[in-house]
Amino acid sequence: MQLADLSTVWAEAQVYASQLSQIDRTGIAEVQLPDLPGKKVTGKIAFVNPEIKTDTRINLIRVSIPNPGNQLKPGMPAYVIVKNQQHNMLSLSIDAVIRDGKGATVWVQTEKNTFKNRMVEVGMETGDRIEIKSGLKEGDVIVITGAYLINSEYIFKNGADPMAGMKM
Repeated sequence: MQLADLSTVWAEAQVYASQLSQIDRTGIAEVQLPDLPGKKVTGKIAFVNPEIKTDTRINLIRVSIPNPGNQLKPGMPAYVIVKNQQHNMLSLSIDAVIRDGKGATVWVQTEKNTFKNRMVEVGMETGDRIEIKSGLKEGDVIVITGAYLINSEYIFKNGADPMAGMKM
């Protein structure tokens, strides 16, 4: 007796609510399976859960993948890499962006050995890079290594948050 047709299976992935709007809901995803080394399967996003878990701010997406030979079994671990359309963007090393409850900032060079703190709007993160949606322009010189040190020194010397009095 066959209870289920396993010729197509689902891989579920967790997505942060803040990144959900950037996922192409009709797009494709690559699924890597640690139990089957070297095996990569391409599937389509079949479902995006309309409910976000309030305690974790995570949403589930479901990717439908073919299962020729029934090698894939329900419950197997998988890594899901969502493929979005490529677009040009400004990005920085994650180490350059200082994030706190008030937003995200970077230190921009204004003159030789002079820096100013500037608010930025961040987007997607991938690996060690983070998208900068607004607040910078091409050609700005940004502190990449030592941003937290400069920020700490500024707060220590001035006794205030470098963005105090700035409106978003």
